[in-house]
Amino acid sequence: MRACGLGNRCSILLLLVTAAAVLGCPAHAADPAQKVVRLGFVSPHSSSTDLRGVDAFWQRLRELGWVEGQNLVAERHWAGNRIDRLPGLMAEVVGNNVEVLVTYSTPAALEAKKATNTLPIVVAIMGDPVGTGEAQSLARPGGNLTGLSLGYADIAGKWLELLQETVPRLSTVALISNPNNPVSVSLAKELAAIAPTLRLKIRVLNVPGLDALNGAFKRARREAQAVIMLPDPVSVGHRQEVAALAARYRLPTIYYLRDFVDAGGLMAYAPDSTMMFRRAAEFVDKILKGVKPGDLPIEQPTKFELVVNLKTAKALGLTIPQSILVRADEVIR
Repeated sequence: MRACGLGNRCSILLLLVTAAAVLGCPAHAADPAQKVVRLGFVSPHSSSTDLRGVDAFWQRLRELGWVEGQNLVAERHWAGNRIDRLPGLMAEVVGNNVEVLVTYSTPAALEAKKATNTLPIVVAIMGDPVGTGEAQSLARPGGNLTGLSLGYADIAGKWLELLQETVPRLSTVALISNPNNPVSVSLAKELAAIAPTLRLKIRVLNVPGLDALNGAFKRARREAQAVIMLPDPVSVGHRQEVAALAARYRLPTIYYLRDFVDAGGLMAYAPDSTMMFRRAAEFVDKILKGVKPGDLPIEQPTKFELVVNLKTAKALGLTIPQSILVRADEVIR
C-alpha cells in the first residue's frame, strides 16, 4: 500500500522530518543566527514629549527585520527638553560601542557630529544640514552623517500666506525664534525678506529658553496680530505650554510641526514627520548592511501637511476660510 501516493519519496520526507525533530531543528532550517547589532537613539526630548513620528521609526525597523531581543539592542537616551544635556548623552552613546547613532533636530545633529567623526549618524529630522555644517552637500553628504532635512526654507513664505488668509486685517507677524538655533535665525531672516512682498511687517522676538516664552507672547500681543513659531527643540518639547500661551494671549499661531496642533495649537504647515522617521529607519537598515552614511543622499521632504484645529479657531473667535479647509490634510473638530 502507498501511504501518500508518492512511493519512496514519502518515506524520505518522513525521515527528514523525523531527523529534524530529533535534532531540535525545523524542517526548513533558518540561516545561522544574525549578529546582534547595537543602536543608540538620542532624543532632545523626554519619552513622554517625543514627536509622534518616533514610534514609526521603531515600527519600520521591525518591518525591515531588526527586532529588539533578537538581533537588535537599542540604547534609548532622552535629554528631557534640555539641550545642555545633549553633549554628555552623545559622548555616552559613542562610548558604548554602538554601530549607528540615531537622533533628530539640528542642535542634536551638531552635538552628534562633535562627539564622533567616525560612527555612522542618522538624523531623522534636521533643518539646514549644509548651511549649519553637518554635511558637505545634500547629494553627497560625505563624512559620517546622513538623514532627512525638513526643507523649511521652501515653505517659510507659505506660513505668512496662510496667516494672511486666516487673520483679518493682518499687518504684523511676530516670529518667536531661539537666537542660539541657527535654523531659527536663518528662517527669521528669510521671512523678514519675504514679508514686504506680502505687505506685512515682521517682529523678531528672541526666546533662548522656556522662561522667556511668556514675555515673548505678551509682547507679541502688543506688537502683532499673529505669530509664527520657528523651529527649535525646546519649544516642541514644551508644546502644551506654547499652545496654552497662544490661547491665553489670543494670538493665531502657525507652527512648524503638526505636534503643536495636536497639543491645541491653531495651525501647522509642515513635513510629514512620521514618514521622515520611517525613512530614517531605512537609512539605518542600509548602513547596517554596509552602505557608508556619506554615500547616502540627505533627503528633502516629499509631503507637507496642512493641519487645522477648529476648536482652537473657535476659542480665538476666528473663522477659518473655506479656501483653507478644502486644502487641509486634516481638520481637528
